[in-house]
Amino acid sequence: MATSAPTYDPKSTATQLATAYIQGRQTILTNTNTMATSTEKALDTLGTALSSFESAMSSLSSKTSVVATTATFSSAVGTATATPAAAAGTYSFFVEQLATVSQVKYSGLSDTTPIAEAKTINVTVGSMSFEVNLASADQNGDMTLSVKEMAVAINAASGNTAKVTASTMTVGGVQTLVLTSNETGADTAIKIEPVDPMDGTAMTNALLDTGNFQELVKGKDAIVYLGEKSGGVTMQQASNTFEVVDGVSMTFTKAQALNEPPVTLKVGTDSSGTATNLQSFVDGWNKLVGTMQSLTAAGSASSGTSAGIFHADAGIQALYTRMQSLLRTQVDGQSLVTFGIAGNRDGTISLDTSRLNKALAANPAALDKIIGSTSSTAPSGVLAGLDKLMDGWTNSTSGQLNKRRDANTQLQDSLLERQTRLDTQYESAYIRYLNQFTTLQTLQAQMEGTTSMFDAMFSNDD
Repeated sequence: MATSAPTYDPKSTATQLATAYIQGRQTILTNTNTMATSTEKALDTLGTALSSFESAMSSLSSKTSVVATTATFSSAVGTATATPAAAAGTYSFFVEQLATVSQVKYSGLSDTTPIAEAKTINVTVGSMSFEVNLASADQNGDMTLSVKEMAVAINAASGNTAKVTASTMTVGGVQTLVLTSNETGADTAIKIEPVDPMDGTAMTNALLDTGNFQELVKGKDAIVYLGEKSGGVTMQQASNTFEVVDGVSMTFTKAQALNEPPVTLKVGTDSSGTATNLQSFVDGWNKLVGTMQSLTAAGSASSGTSAGIFHADAGIQALYTRMQSLLRTQVDGQSLVTFGIAGNRDGTISLDTSRLNKALAANPAALDKIIGSTSSTAPSGVLAGLDKLMDGWTNSTSGQLNKRRDANTQLQDSLLERQTRLDTQYESAYIRYLNQFTTLQTLQAQMEGTTSMFDAMFSNDD
């Protein structure tokens, strides 16, 4: 009895052999493509970290001074802010009177004035006046003019350059027109007059009736004395905000009683604010260093951590080394270490506020010289060096990141072409193997048929 030939599937056999044919090259391509994809993501991560640090430096550079200045009143008479240009010192003021807005009301105005009787009026606010044509103020089309429509027309008038705001109040069931100046000061008195006081309409007569007019608040100037009220220098103006001390803006919100002593304003270095400014730089530096260390980590087999995508990358190592060097930039024999910014073992930096405060007390101007600026016209100090270094990487045309991205993109394009060729080679091998084993399967089937016929012809019958 004949032994049957082994059975197999030509398709699966062709697939196995074609896969084995390209397996080595496919493994190389797959690994290289995985590396290229990881490199692309890592470059994006590094780019984001570099840009964030650039933003932190730009924000610090945009300040007139890293050294913050504070201005504080001895009692709650108002608020004050100081620029770095403000000189340290103590000043005395007595607040006699705050500036106020003007406010008036007009009652006795009809809420259903026929639109035909709605005339042009003149609104005066201090030394400024503008006309309002009430003939076109009927918003709802009922052919009458309401007090509310009159207020809307005054607010929308082209000549009303934010000088007065008109509104309505209901007093005793009757609509009342209220006008309030938008600025403070004695020169803000408000008045409404008909352009033609002799037109004889009810609206004109109501506006001219002095009994319908009431001054609710009289506009006043602010009166503040430099020093004591008795013997001090009088300062009178329409606004409650005074800028009489160089670099300081004071806004008074409360008048003092006659028997109160003058309030003092102390202007000086704000150590806390300065520390906050420097901490933004420290945080930006540490975030960038942390990202770089993660991307260049050596990895450890014992702890199961893999190496970073840029492990042993000479370019990034050079960037890190240069950053550390620029951080130690000295100006007049002093560096950031003098003001409490020191490096740690892991490459990060930290701020010692105690050391900062001592250095500020001794020489606050030195800090700005050391920190410097990223200004394109007058770059200086630590920031100038770091900004130039960062630009060498982030510049959109000549930066290292752009060059590396271009190179990685070219590699990915090359890999795509190689994968296409390898796919073609696989397909050719598959078809070749499929044809061969299909033919072989056919021959085996024929041989098995012939063998069966001979077995039948020459077998011994019992």
